[in-house]
Amino acid sequence: MTVETKLTLTGEDVRSYSESNREPEWLAAKRSEAYALAETLQLPKPDKTKIQNWNFTDFPVHAVKDEQLTGLAELPQDARALIDIEGQKNIYVQRNNTPAYVKLSDELSEQGVILTDIFTAAREHSELLQKYFMSDAVKVDEHKLTALHAAFMNGGAFVYVPKGVEVKDPVQVLFLHDSEDVSLFNHVIVVAEDNSSVTYVENYLSLTSESKGQANIISEVFANDGATVTYGAVDVLSAGFTSYINRRGVTGRNAKIEWALGLMNDCDTIYENVTHLVGDGSNSNSKSVLVGRGSQKQNVTAKIVHWGQDTDGFILQHGVMKEEASTIFNGIGKIEHGATRSNAVQESRVLMLSEKARGDANPILLIDEDDVTAGHAASVGRVDPLQLYYLMSRGISQAEAERLIVHGFLAPVVSQLPIEGVKKQLSEVIERKVR
Repeated sequence: MTVETKLTLTGEDVRSYSESNREPEWLAAKRSEAYALAETLQLPKPDKTKIQNWNFTDFPVHAVKDEQLTGLAELPQDARALIDIEGQKNIYVQRNNTPAYVKLSDELSEQGVILTDIFTAAREHSELLQKYFMSDAVKVDEHKLTALHAAFMNGGAFVYVPKGVEVKDPVQVLFLHDSEDVSLFNHVIVVAEDNSSVTYVENYLSLTSESKGQANIISEVFANDGATVTYGAVDVLSAGFTSYINRRGVTGRNAKIEWALGLMNDCDTIYENVTHLVGDGSNSNSKSVLVGRGSQKQNVTAKIVHWGQDTDGFILQHGVMKEEASTIFNGIGKIEHGATRSNAVQESRVLMLSEKARGDANPILLIDEDDVTAGHAASVGRVDPLQLYYLMSRGISQAEAERLIVHGFLAPVVSQLPIEGVKKQLSEVIERKVR
């Protein structure tokens, strides 16, 4: 394994890295423009979380180069456990910053489906990638972190499904992190053209106990007219990272984006999950679970913006806090003027397992139209003593009773993940964190 050691990245470093990847001119120019913007733009201001002193810019290494894999059996055991080695037909693996392995079924290849790393997409599908890369869902100039992401992007994946194609087997992407110095500036784009469908499942897996790098991760999901995208993810990044994770979606007419997100990082993290319901009759269902421990600080925003008429948005956020961890849940339903007959519903709940743990649930409805329906529910509290009493009266210890309550509390999202190995991983991570 060779390591490119850069203590401080300059504009020349950015240009050199782009050239080394043989990127098209438009992407190289976008990187340079983003680098210049990053020097002037401010950090985002997540509600009730001060991040001015968080380290988003200082990291020892920008890119780690690993050998490619000849087969999935070469993966570490913890990574192999997430994958059906024999049965998984469509999979991409990135190890640190290296595109290590990709497999796509012949049937999908013949139908025009694309599954590849972001750099190959830039070279071989340049015009298609340019159409979607940070031009609609996420803008480069939103704030310092989006600009830094565009400038320093060092990995990611591209999934494209043509019109009318139904991808029946899930597409799985594994981002494996096993070098403590590596930083992850991954960019993922998932496009489902008109009347197509795809299930995309993503894993971030850290095998280091402590990281010295940064994670600045952006996903952009596009469900065009009549399309359906199911996006499942489990994030398990190690302590030491400072993480910004932004997943956004845009829907066309009568389209659907379903999110099932397991937020299991051990580091300080800012999460964003935003869906823009642009087309009439489109809908989105955003479900996320989080477990915080140690002295973690996390801020989670789930937002659905209704632009089209007759749109439906549902947000469900459940979090468990233990030890001295603290988390802010922001659930935002925004109905724009003209989005008549839209429906915005949200539920945010935080369960605290210790005296020093802190949770805050902020339900927000922003409505600029009259003929709509909307509702919200939020709660922050400790384990229900009546539930504990009921379980303990059956001979179950208090610790085991709390464990069962936590698993039941998080089950609405865990059960939604479409790949059994990933579902099992999330359950095991929850178990490890809670114990």
